[in-house]
Amino acid sequence: MLSRLNHIRTTLFSFATPAMSHAIDTSHYRAALSSGARAQSEIATFAGGCFWGVEHIFLKEYPPSQNKGILKTSVGYTGGLEKAQSPTYREVCTGTTNHAEALRIEFDPSIIQYGELVEFFYRTHEPTTLNRQGGDVGTQYRSAIFTHSPEQSKIAKDVTQKVQEEHFKGQKIVTEIEEAGQWYDAEEYHQLYLFKEPDGYQCPTHMKHW
Repeated sequence: MLSRLNHIRTTLFSFATPAMSHAIDTSHYRAALSSGARAQSEIATFAGGCFWGVEHIFLKEYPPSQNKGILKTSVGYTGGLEKAQSPTYREVCTGTTNHAEALRIEFDPSIIQYGELVEFFYRTHEPTTLNRQGGDVGTQYRSAIFTHSPEQSKIAKDVTQKVQEEHFKGQKIVTEIEEAGQWYDAEEYHQLYLFKEPDGYQCPTHMKHW
C-alpha cells in the first residue's frame, strides 16, 4: 500500500503540468544518461531515500557550472524485479516492483574521484536505517550503492568500512552494495525537482552530517 507521504505526492503529481514549475535551463544539470555517457566520463549510482533530495544536495555541492567533477545527473529507478520493466512513480511507490529511487551521476574522474562521491553520499543521508529515510518508509527508500565496475565495488566497500569505523561506532551501516542493473529515468517532473520547486518536500536526513 502507498504510505501517507507517497499518497500525497502521487496525488499532487497526477495534476502536475509543466507550467507549475519555475523555468530553469535543465541543460546545465542533466542529460539523457540512459543512452550512454561521454567516453572519458564514468557513472555513479546511489539510492538514499527520496531522489529529489539526493539529487539536490549533490548538485548544490558539485554544481556542473563550477567544474567540480559532476557533469550531469538524472533521477530514476533501479534495482527492481526483472519483470517490472519501465515502472512509473506510482508503481515504484507501492513497493511491489522492488525498485529504489536513485540518482545517476555522470562525472569526470580526472576532477573528482569515485571514492569522494561515495563518502559524500554517506555524509548526506542516514545509512543505518533499513528501508527508511526519515518519515519515508519502504524498499524504494533503501540505502544502496549500485556499482558499474569491479573497481567501483572495491572502492565502495573500502569507503563503507572507513565511514563505519569513523562515524557510526555503535551503529551498523545497512547500505546495500550491488552491481548496477537496468536503469529507468524517472518522469520529467521529478528531474531537478527541488531546483524547480524550492519549497517542495525534502527528507530531513538529506543534510551534511559531518
